[in-house]
Amino acid sequence: MKILVTGLNGTLAPRLAEAARAAGHEVVGWDRAAVNPDDEAASAAWLAGVQPDAVAHLGMGSARFAGFLAARCERFVFTSTAMVFDHAPDGPHDVADARTARDDYGRYKIDCEDAIGRASDTAAVARIGWQIDPTQSGNNMLMALDDWQRRDGRVAASRRWTPACSFMADTAAALLALIERPQPGVHHLDSNAQEGWRFDELAWALARAHGRDWRVEPTDDYHHDQRLVGGPSRLPPLSARLSR
Repeated sequence: MKILVTGLNGTLAPRLAEAARAAGHEVVGWDRAAVNPDDEAASAAWLAGVQPDAVAHLGMGSARFAGFLAARCERFVFTSTAMVFDHAPDGPHDVADARTARDDYGRYKIDCEDAIGRASDTAAVARIGWQIDPTQSGNNMLMALDDWQRRDGRVAASRRWTPACSFMADTAAALLALIERPQPGVHHLDSNAQEGWRFDELAWALARAHGRDWRVEPTDDYHHDQRLVGGPSRLPPLSARLSR
């Protein structure tokens, strides 16, 4: 299968590409320098030439572009975010819950979800939380906590925050499964959905598992049960990779 993966210069998309190639699929990326996503005619011509069997849209781009891609491939997966839900009302957040985001990023992802829904009835929308990986740079929880320790001399971790999160390898495997065995609709991919690790617990467990000497300080400064529940997909729990 030829899979178009957007966002290959990002954090999660390279992990998905690795998983797809290991499974025997061909992966192609979208070169924005060569094809402007905002030029619909050029984009349509390029897609007609490439003829992907599936599209995994993990890159940034307008809501119009998300709908454009969804309309042109039946096997389509889009990564959205737990941030489509604000902290009030509190979670856990089900797939059917009203999206309450107030920040720009959450509202942007809502616009993309809506554009995809209007364009396709076969698309899968996968909402994900903060990703964890021992090597990948970018928006990666492990690397972020390293940065906090270097900057502040400590890792302030709220015991009132239950984050949506998962390891990138598990998320990539779930996204690839949605490409290989399409399941239209909204999916919540959260390894913390059932176990409910607090952020301070998670920081301590990551420090032990990955040999970090962080000074983890529990706080009460952020209150949100951010977990993503419901939907047809499941990820391995955090306890499959971490000791609580």
